[in-house]
Amino acid sequence: MEKNLKGNETILLVDDEETIIDIIGMALKMFGYRVVFARGGEEAIQTYRSLKDQIALVILDLLMPKMNGARVFAILKEINPAVKVLLTSGYNYDEDAARLIDRGGDGFIQKPFGVKELAQKIREILDRK
Repeated sequence: MEKNLKGNETILLVDDEETIIDIIGMALKMFGYRVVFARGGEEAIQTYRSLKDQIALVILDLLMPKMNGARVFAILKEINPAVKVLLTSGYNYDEDAARLIDRGGDGFIQKPFGVKELAQKIREILDRK
């Protein structure tokens, strides 16, 4: 495993699919990250509010029932305008994702993605000055 892909930061992983939570969570831990999970928008907001000083990055699925990723993103930005957010979706990079990137999103990665690709994206975002 490449050393420069490892980290020790805390990441909030937001996704409504249990399989994604399990697999990506395990992969992130392999790379040395501490991982906090949220299985939907409301849980993500509550978790971020209580742990915002510890969370270095939010990995946010755009398509979730009840509260979609765009809404969660807007609320996270209200809580902390400097929050770092990596957007994910099973769909191509589209207008919605582009709009969120314009509003301060830090990156986009399309599902399914490889573990190494994800780790590279994370380091790219966290190492940005």
